[in-house]
Amino acid sequence: MSFGGASGNAKVFRPTPPDRGSFPLDHDGECQAHMQVYLDCLRSSRSRERVPPDCRLLAKEYLSCRMERGLMLKDEWANLGLPEDKKGSRVADVPENRS
Repeated sequence: MSFGGASGNAKVFRPTPPDRGSFPLDHDGECQAHMQVYLDCLRSSRSRERVPPDCRLLAKEYLSCRMERGLMLKDEWANLGLPEDKKGSRVADVPENRS
C-alpha cells in the first residue's frame, strides 16, 4: 500500500489564511501585563452578563499593545466593538515587561 507515492494520488495541501479573530500567540509575553490587568478586571466585576465599561477600556489597552507589536492586524475600534479614543486618556498604569 502506498500513501502519496509516485502514483499521483497524493492530495496537495493548500494553506488557508486564519479566520478573522485568529492571531499569533504572544510567546514573548510582550502584552502579558496588559492582558493580566484586563483579566483581573473581569474577575473582580460583579456583572456576569456584560463587560463593564472600565474593563472594555482595559481591553483596548491590551489590543492596542498587540496591534503595536504586530501580534494582530490594526483595525478600527468600531470594528472591534470598542469605543473611540478620547484625547489624552489612559486607563491604567501597566508595568512594562522587563524580560
